[in-house]
Amino acid sequence: MLVLSACCALFHLANAAMLPLVGHKLSQTSPALATTLTAACIVAAQLVMVPAALLVGSRADAWGRRPLLLAAFAILPLRGVLYLLSDAPAWLLGVQLLDGVGAGIFGALLPVIVSDLTQGTGRFNVTLGAVSTAFGLGAAFSPGLAGMIVQFAGYDVAFLTLAAIAVLAFVLAMALPETRPRARDANAPATPPSNARL
Repeated sequence: MLVLSACCALFHLANAAMLPLVGHKLSQTSPALATTLTAACIVAAQLVMVPAALLVGSRADAWGRRPLLLAAFAILPLRGVLYLLSDAPAWLLGVQLLDGVGAGIFGALLPVIVSDLTQGTGRFNVTLGAVSTAFGLGAAFSPGLAGMIVQFAGYDVAFLTLAAIAVLAFVLAMALPETRPRARDANAPATPPSNARL
């Protein structure tokens, strides 16, 4: 649970500032359309987020939680690097679609993983609240960190720094085991029946 919380904090530390940075870049490259393009980025991500979340709902039991979670974590550093390749509005909007994929998978999968880890304990709500607090802290610090880096080193360094944090989150997420109940049951040691003879 501690590893999951750390992953969530790092994920949102890397993720939360990316859209504001894209908005700032759009205001420089296309000042007249900056507000419209930023709104389009938000809407585009939301449209992609819905099918990504539906994918989690339909395939999390068959594929397992871990592959989907790692996919969500892998998309974030890719997104940070792709922003460096062009300042064209169409390119930035296209890359922003990846935000909907990663956030849709992550947002739908997190309660499922917490449910797996707390099954039978009666602590689902408090645990989900604690994990949500961790990623809330990451998201709160993200814009300030990115803004400071932009001020002193520019947008490219800011995106690379966020991508590096996302890579760290991905590496840490690789330490998380599969939490799907069937996988856990298969790995559990066999318990002899209570009436077994000694």
